Amino acid sequence: MGAAEYRGRPSPILKLRLDQALQLYRKKLALYIMTTGGAGGDPSFTEGGVGRSYLIDRGVPAESIIVEDHGDSTAMSLSAATEILRRMGLRSCIVVSDGYHIFRVKRMLQHEGLTAWGSPREPGYVGPLKLWWLCFRQAIGYGLWRVGVRI
Repeated sequence: MGAAEYRGRPSPILKLRLDQALQLYRKKLALYIMTTGGAGGDPSFTEGGVGRSYLIDRGVPAESIIVEDHGDSTAMSLSAATEILRRMGLRSCIVVSDGYHIFRVKRMLQHEGLTAWGSPREPGYVGPLKLWWLCFRQAIGYGLWRVGVRI
């Protein structure tokens, strides 16, 4: 899953997610890496495109990278990613994101008929109050999704 990019460079969180995906790819647990995320504040770059460049710079062949670069929310990115996976004849994936985000993403993919596993990025330090807030946001996001609000 995407995260912020800064003028063509991955944010620290996006870098950790990409590094986790790279480890899975190098261990041959994934044939492809899909980067997701559209343009944020800078229309010259997308999270998906920045992720692709980062992975290519680390030796991943371009043909092994799939880019979804239009989504501006989890729901939008997953909708596009699901369509891409279906067109490729793929029925399963490993989701790389923050641990608190993976539950919601997996449920959304499973709802679309895909088998999804999770592989959280390296955590880094998050204070207990911030972690509570991040988990709370995901719970609200999941609840809203369950009632049909796409966020």
